[in-house]
Amino acid sequence: MAIFDKIFDFVSGGMGGKIVEAVASHFPPSMNEAEREQVKMAIAQATRDYELQLLQLGQKEAEAFNNRIKDLEGTAADLNAAGFFGRVILFLRGAQRPIWGFAVLILDFMVFSGQWRIAAAGSSTGATSMDLQSAFWMINFLVLGFLFGERAMRNVMPFFQARMGGGGTHSNDNNRREQAAG
Repeated sequence: MAIFDKIFDFVSGGMGGKIVEAVASHFPPSMNEAEREQVKMAIAQATRDYELQLLQLGQKEAEAFNNRIKDLEGTAADLNAAGFFGRVILFLRGAQRPIWGFAVLILDFMVFSGQWRIAAAGSSTGATSMDLQSAFWMINFLVLGFLFGERAMRNVMPFFQARMGGGGTHSNDNNRREQAAG
């Protein structure tokens, strides 16, 4: 019975065990052990049923979202049915990430190798000024964030902030070193 409880708590995130503990503390003293186990099992079953309903609702919601995207954007089969132009669009849609990735790779190589200089540059009218270095970093963050996701960018951001001298945010390694020293 103990292994079943551990498996159930692992799957349910421990919610069933917490409910049983809360209710078990209010069991009347006249209740025998068999009745207590029956109540615990009923609570565990109700918790499992509720979690199953939540999972099914989440699955239905994801399916509805996917169907909406399919209705709005179409599918690869729709594009194949559009003839030559549909196949070209399908190819471009699939090639977008590699094209942007290699474009930024070339841009980064040219800048970091010193072949291209990026510095603050003003417009000929003098009314506005565009900082090319900021534009370079923004392009990198947008494309790399698109390719690798927000989570990867959040992990890298503290290193760039420390390098660029902004925000006073330190990397996790710096925080660990400071805590160990202090």
